Amino acid sequence: MDSKKELEIVEESNGAQTPNPGILDQELPVPTALSFHAVSPVDVRVDGLTVQIDTTASIWQVSATQAWKRLSRPKSKVDDASYKTILDDVGAHMPSGSLTAIIGSSGSGKTSLLNVMSGRMESNRLKIIGSTTFNGDSNIAHTRSSYVMQQDVLIPTLTVRETLQYAADLRLPPPITHAERKAIVEQVILELGLKECADTRIGNSAHKGCSGGEKRRTSIGVQMLANPSVLFCDEPTTAKGAYAGLDATSAYQIIRTLKGLASKGRTIVVSIHAPRSEIWSLFDNVILLSRGSPLYSGPVSGSLPYFSELGYTMPTFVNPAEFLIDLAAIDNRSSELEAASLARVNFLRESWRTKEKKYADHGVEEAASQKTHPTTQNGTDIEPARTVPFSREFSVLTSRTFKTTLRDPLGVAGTLFEAVGMAVITGWIFLQLDKSQAGIRSREGRYRLDVAAFFIFLTLSILVHYIAVSFAAVGVGIARSFSGAGLVANLSFTLQSFACGYFVQSNQIPIYTRWLKWTAYTFYAFGALCYNEFMGISSPPYGQLYDCPFSNDPLDPACKQYTGVYIIESLGLPPNWIWRPCVILVAYVIGFYFLAGLLLQYNRFAMGIAQARKSDGEAQTGKEVAVVPRSTEDVRRVVISLDKYTLEIKKKDYFWRPSRTISILQSITTEFQAGQLNVIMGPSGSGKTSLLNSIARRLHGSMGTKYKLSGTMSYDGAIPSESVIRSVTSFVTQDDDALMPSLTVRESLRFAAGLRLPRWMSKEEKNRRAEDILMKMGLKDCADNLIGSDLIKGISGGEKRRVTIAIQILTDPKILLLDEPTSGLDAFTATSIMEVLNSLAAEGRTLIMTIHQSRSDIFPHFSNLLLLARGGRPVYSGSGDNMIPYFGSFGYDCPPQTNPADFALDLITVDLQQEDREAITRKRVQHLITAWQSNETVVTRQTSQIATPAELGSLKKKMHPLRVTFPLVLHRSTINFFRQPDLIMARTSQVIGIAIIMALFFAPMKNDYTAVQTRMGFVQEFAALYFIGMLQNIAVYPPERDVYYREEADHCYSAETFILSYTVLELPFEILASILFGVIAAYAVNMERSVLMFFVAAFNCFAIINAGESLGIVFCTLFDHVGFSVNVTSVILSISTIMGGIMSLNLNKVLQGFNHLSPIKYAVANLAPYSMRNQLFTCTDAERLPNGQCPITSGIQVLDLYNLNTNPGLNVLWLAISVIVYRFLAYVIVKGVRSRGFWERVRRLLSRFRE
Repeated sequence: MDSKKELEIVEESNGAQTPNPGILDQELPVPTALSFHAVSPVDVRVDGLTVQIDTTASIWQVSATQAWKRLSRPKSKVDDASYKTILDDVGAHMPSGSLTAIIGSSGSGKTSLLNVMSGRMESNRLKIIGSTTFNGDSNIAHTRSSYVMQQDVLIPTLTVRETLQYAADLRLPPPITHAERKAIVEQVILELGLKECADTRIGNSAHKGCSGGEKRRTSIGVQMLANPSVLFCDEPTTAKGAYAGLDATSAYQIIRTLKGLASKGRTIVVSIHAPRSEIWSLFDNVILLSRGSPLYSGPVSGSLPYFSELGYTMPTFVNPAEFLIDLAAIDNRSSELEAASLARVNFLRESWRTKEKKYADHGVEEAASQKTHPTTQNGTDIEPARTVPFSREFSVLTSRTFKTTLRDPLGVAGTLFEAVGMAVITGWIFLQLDKSQAGIRSREGRYRLDVAAFFIFLTLSILVHYIAVSFAAVGVGIARSFSGAGLVANLSFTLQSFACGYFVQSNQIPIYTRWLKWTAYTFYAFGALCYNEFMGISSPPYGQLYDCPFSNDPLDPACKQYTGVYIIESLGLPPNWIWRPCVILVAYVIGFYFLAGLLLQYNRFAMGIAQARKSDGEAQTGKEVAVVPRSTEDVRRVVISLDKYTLEIKKKDYFWRPSRTISILQSITTEFQAGQLNVIMGPSGSGKTSLLNSIARRLHGSMGTKYKLSGTMSYDGAIPSESVIRSVTSFVTQDDDALMPSLTVRESLRFAAGLRLPRWMSKEEKNRRAEDILMKMGLKDCADNLIGSDLIKGISGGEKRRVTIAIQILTDPKILLLDEPTSGLDAFTATSIMEVLNSLAAEGRTLIMTIHQSRSDIFPHFSNLLLLARGGRPVYSGSGDNMIPYFGSFGYDCPPQTNPADFALDLITVDLQQEDREAITRKRVQHLITAWQSNETVVTRQTSQIATPAELGSLKKKMHPLRVTFPLVLHRSTINFFRQPDLIMARTSQVIGIAIIMALFFAPMKNDYTAVQTRMGFVQEFAALYFIGMLQNIAVYPPERDVYYREEADHCYSAETFILSYTVLELPFEILASILFGVIAAYAVNMERSVLMFFVAAFNCFAIINAGESLGIVFCTLFDHVGFSVNVTSVILSISTIMGGIMSLNLNKVLQGFNHLSPIKYAVANLAPYSMRNQLFTCTDAERLPNGQCPITSGIQVLDLYNLNTNPGLNVLWLAISVIVYRFLAYVIVKGVRSRGFWERVRRLLSRFRE
């Protein structure tokens, strides 16, 4: 039986008269109603909503003169600020039971309108006029509502089913039972087409899991399970981030599901960029925006007649949504087009303002009056909203936390490594201490070997651990950024460590700060640990007696300093100090958790608003620069051929488990022609992104993941080297992570031009090229706006997408790969982008792009088309013109009013919503796959020439040398850094803050007997700077690293440029902070008031911070998992601190050898001699020995006691060498990780080690 006959039988089994898979209402049945309980109906009304933002620069971002003028001007003039209007007099009525769409071009204010309506837009720079009411109440907290964000915020280690089940358990209140919640989850999985990935983990960029479309549908499902009366959806059919967006079929299914929910009395409002024509008919109301102003707001049925009355009649066979978006778009690609489109938009805006009252009073109210508010559903009366009980929330969150923790191998490994590593190394360091004076000093860092002492030590350790965790939550409650939370936590712990009495004895703390010890949990923990060691719970009054060289009598005056009671008194600790501190520590745990809960509840996060920057004056005035198309003879054409191209992933989740193989692409044979637009289409999970990544050779494995390619890829018939591929290929990724958040659009393009365009071009020519691309991509209006980030609102998602594309097409690449270039763009902008791409292809370049949702007038430009079914299986490859006849030969004719791209996606997508439909559509797709496999053998190659390896080698581009790239990267990083106050704070405040706290507790250090430990404790506190270096690195380095990875893959600059620019930008802050630290340490604290001591203290501060930064670079490069990197680095830093020479005095030879690798050893070994050799100590009569002498009279004796009486100058030299070695090691790691095959070599090395 041939394939055609088989496909006809499939259709007959469905009872279809004529197969029209492009018409979804015929092909796909109405979904089964979800078993949600009925909700209270809510009418949403927006009246005269205007939102303005103060564009005046922050007082911290202006010169001192301008700041003074602002502060000194009269209060009455403060409000004369310049405001930018984001939304302008928006009015709308969204009755219950309706589905409302907000449409418009990128930057029109769609997301801003949703955020203001849902109460999610808060800033002291905003001025909001007008109101949004819910059944007449302006407080949305009184309404059960949910919000689907553009970005998918999902836990990567949970499966889709687990994610939805936890969401249901946390959101659906009684009387819904557990069985009902489980049934609803299964219905949602079917309704959203998530059946095939229901047991697949969500995944992230490091560990691939669900596709972008599957993640998007899961996010929608999570909010659906809240069963809200009002549901806001920001771009539900597209998403922000990696692997984002839904295919056209999935998008229709999602909107159809939302329509079904709305029909049950819910009010659903969605912003959407480019809905297909079938989706348009599902909307009840539409709001059309242009630059924040409404051009229409009312029933969908009245929109086209309204614009027709104004002279804008929609042509036949045109998507209504695309027609309206085109009307509202301002085309700023040239001054003429901009003037014409601006005049049209102004006319439409004024026309709507004159008609708005009429439509609000009659049209919308009439539509609303036709709605009936359901009071029952399935015979059940609507009940008031109830909340989920605390017991269920607690059990569900605990279960979810345990599961996600255990499924995070690096997180668990890091935690275990930190705990076990610290325990083993600390135990090794303090192994079998003697009971001499040096041993007693070391015992202050460990506990006595005794059963009772062990369990007390364990109890105190657990309590301190929980306190640290709970206070970390407090830090996050205070500041949401790592730099802010890290500053709060680190300065707090520094304060705690000084007040505890370990580094500076309690009776040595200045009187004005001594009271702080009673507020420090470390004081209670350290005091209890000391009492546990030196006194115990059942010891005699004198406590423990250590090895007194004079006698074994604890009452012998000569043995006084060897008794536990003497040590406790010298430490200034109260008597009977074990159980009371334990109770107080429990109170701290409870108190910090309670405080964290309050902060997280009431200190809500509000996204900041980025300020526009003034241009440097070199920018174009807005007139289009004439672009002369390059002749096709100037471009070397490259034809890419794939033959039986297959991609598999070998994953090893755990070292003790065998690896498993996952097939991503299956035997693809196709050819991508130069001079034409080559398009890859397919549903979510079909491997489109993986195919592009493999063509660009950007599949980077890891310790547990290995990519395996089979088959061949050739350029003009020859196999290219990886260096050739990377050199001639530009790749536009789905996400926009390579954009620096604090650069403007114009700056981003200019710096990209400087790094990517050839050296023979002058700076002016490169800037003109950047301006040309800026105009072509329609970015003129946002040219001087900052990119923005997750914490600072900048340009819109669609504008970011265009900037990313613009950067890649700057260089006129020979091969341009684009992953979803139109995802997140409105229909007009998407068409403009496609026109630019088509013109690039026409010049002879090879353009390959994936696309999810395509408007009908773009499809004719698809010269070559590759269709992939789920699982990476090819269904069609060939000319776009031949696709419709090919499927027609099997009886699948595309209706004349259907978008061919939508028709193809509908045809090759398996419907997972209902079992009967799944079986039919799965069989249909399988037959299409089988038919193509038998058909592709006759596909002929069109390659006109065979290239030689030498010809391919001539295509390689050389990376700019260091002298060119270094100034550009440094300049760009400097601008980006100084526009982020939190990063400046992270670089400067930590060192200065710890110096001030040290001065408060130590200044001025004295010269009596009890000051001996205080002075050595101050030297030990220099080791804390090691952690500050790491924290500064964690706050700054990861985003810089990610940008470097993307640009290094684009062959922009080398690891040398990256490390050098990072170091040069880092050094001034470290030097300045170290100078201030040196002044405080030498003069205020009184280490020794001399110029030499100042320079020694400053240099040691600088060296330790820099070494900490280097270690942070090493581990943040080796591991993308920040938590694991922090844990591993913390263990190394902690061990180095303990072995520094003050906390442990009896290291064995092996540990002494390792200690020579630590800069802390050299820092302590030079700081102690420089600060102690000239010191003389006194004592009180009570402290004198029987012979009348003080126990310690000079600094030399102290150095001998601590084995630190060494050459300080030599140790300074070794410290300087260690700083250089550490930074060189960081460079080697960065260079090695970015070299190809790094992890493959690591795996081979580990395999040999196991053997």
